[in-house]
Amino acid sequence: MTIKHLMMASALALSSAAALAAPAAAERVLRVADSPIGEIDPHLGNDLTDTVLAVNIYDTLVFPRADGPGVVPHLASEWAIDGAVYTFTLRDDVTFHSGNPLTADDIVFSFNRFMDMGQGLSSMFAGQVETVEAVDPHTVRFTLTAPFAPFLSNLVRLHIVDSQLVLANLADGTYGEMGDYGAAFLNGHDAGSGAYMVTSQNPQTETVLAKFDDYFGGFIENAADTVRYRYGIEASTMRALLARGEHDISDEFLPPEVIAALANDPNLHLISQGGSTGDYIKLNTQRAPLDDVHCRRALSYAFDYENTLRILQINGEFSQGRPMRGPIPSALAGYNPDAPVMAQDMDRAREELALCQYDPAQYPLDIAWVAEVPARERVAMLMQATFSQLGFRVNVSKTPWALLTEQVSNAETAPHAAEIGVSANSPDTDSLLYAMYHSSVAPTWMSAEHLKNDDVDALLDAARLETDEDKRVEIYSQLNTLLIDLAPSIFAYESVGVYVARNSIDVPDMLNDDTRRIEMYNMNWNNISVADEQ
Repeated sequence: MTIKHLMMASALALSSAAALAAPAAAERVLRVADSPIGEIDPHLGNDLTDTVLAVNIYDTLVFPRADGPGVVPHLASEWAIDGAVYTFTLRDDVTFHSGNPLTADDIVFSFNRFMDMGQGLSSMFAGQVETVEAVDPHTVRFTLTAPFAPFLSNLVRLHIVDSQLVLANLADGTYGEMGDYGAAFLNGHDAGSGAYMVTSQNPQTETVLAKFDDYFGGFIENAADTVRYRYGIEASTMRALLARGEHDISDEFLPPEVIAALANDPNLHLISQGGSTGDYIKLNTQRAPLDDVHCRRALSYAFDYENTLRILQINGEFSQGRPMRGPIPSALAGYNPDAPVMAQDMDRAREELALCQYDPAQYPLDIAWVAEVPARERVAMLMQATFSQLGFRVNVSKTPWALLTEQVSNAETAPHAAEIGVSANSPDTDSLLYAMYHSSVAPTWMSAEHLKNDDVDALLDAARLETDEDKRVEIYSQLNTLLIDLAPSIFAYESVGVYVARNSIDVPDMLNDDTRRIEMYNMNWNNISVADEQ
């Protein structure tokens, strides 16, 4: 970092000790909440909190479009695609927080670091890139091993680090001459070019960040000078902080009734984002009786979609869920707005169950719900009541997320059903469906269905190879229909993140229902206005 930035960082670090203290008159402070852990190394993070941090601290070659699938230029001003070769021209006005200028060498270093460390979301590029090279200081070329249609969209997950700064802060480690690849340094510092730079970091409680005045993307009027990104605030505490004016934007995990109560406060308002996250009741397709497609279809028809959405309703305008029309959420290619929404049909459910080889009375169903999300218990109890009407004995268990992720990674230990929200990791449908349903992926919570189907695999593979976007949409439309028929999941609802914000806070990207950018890429702090309190 330059002397100027070091002095600024030191001053802000000293001021961060009083977390709830009133800001100085001339300083605008934005206080935002989310769940821990806040991982600031962009090549290690893989969840929503990590994404928000990475988006605001670091930059990528491209950025998700605001109005649907696809990307727009960001660090790259333009690019050319020739088969499996992608050539990017870089902007010439980008500097890192250290003062170092962005060059093609930083792109090469960042990609190599990401892949060598093999953590976070590096699997999105695994086996796809043959070489990456700096053609000149402002041109970088990726040569793929074969055509790979999602590559351009996946680049929203390749966050670019300041290679000079990282190389100057290597410690002992397991990566040969790269030591620890700067992991220890990036655990508490940043090497980004984004709108905000880290001044202090505690991944369990709070990350404090300062505005980077030289950010090439600019700032909205009244953008925050300091952002305090707080972790793990309980609902009761959050409610009190917002009511007292000691916090600005809640997390999205507040229970609907708490949000509804806060919405009645004249000093608060609601904002939301959604479009690329589905809430799926993941059915264990390898465990009887759900290894029989007719039994899975029976549960899919029996699921009470309407009352589930009622549970998520906050008021007449806001809800934490929207109806789904299959496995593809509304912001992704292949979504059909004219298809019928998923709806309960008990007659069809009984017809399918009659075709099932198993007697429901002999096969109790185990349903797990995530202990950290209270609303999930209500959905689980609703399933228990509905599935019991088909003759099943249903056991419901409250399961901590850490334990559930361990259980569902093995078909033998996974419950019959578990509600899990899954978000697209890029603006490409592949980043959602391939990770959930392709038989080749390593079993994780995303693929808790353990589906093994040759037709599904063939369509997913075809979509990766097809570069014509219209043809890819058709492939995903076919896949949408096939997955509804196979019913590896119950497509419960499209998740909508609803947040409570103070009236002094304006988040333009989360007030327009037409915004369909993938989640967490709307929480751009440089585009949030912090007005003076009236």
